[in-house]
Amino acid sequence: MITVTFEEIAQYRSELSASPEALRALDMIEDCEGDLEDAAIALALQARQEPDTSERWLEGLAKRWRAVLCQADIRESLAARSLLDVMRAIAQETDLPPILATPVVIYVLKTGVEDFCKPLEEKL
Repeated sequence: MITVTFEEIAQYRSELSASPEALRALDMIEDCEGDLEDAAIALALQARQEPDTSERWLEGLAKRWRAVLCQADIRESLAARSLLDVMRAIAQETDLPPILATPVVIYVLKTGVEDFCKPLEEKL
């Protein structure tokens, strides 16, 4: 379980204050006492998605968008914590519901950008 502290939520709020969807997602994360998975599932239901499992659903969602999230420009923005730039890029390059972009990005940050993108770099 990935937990987001209230201090981290406050920091994300200030970084993403220009995005109403991100702020709604952060409210949900706070309502779920920082449990990122629970919040993502609740947000998915609001976005008319149908999560098929309650465990590791967010991980699967993030992996589905790994090729986009690990593009050089987005990866640099993630590493630099330019989260608003990351959100804009995700909105332009995917059909991921905007409300779910926030938990996906936080998941990638909490698991580590390098570790998350490593499978794309490994040779088969």
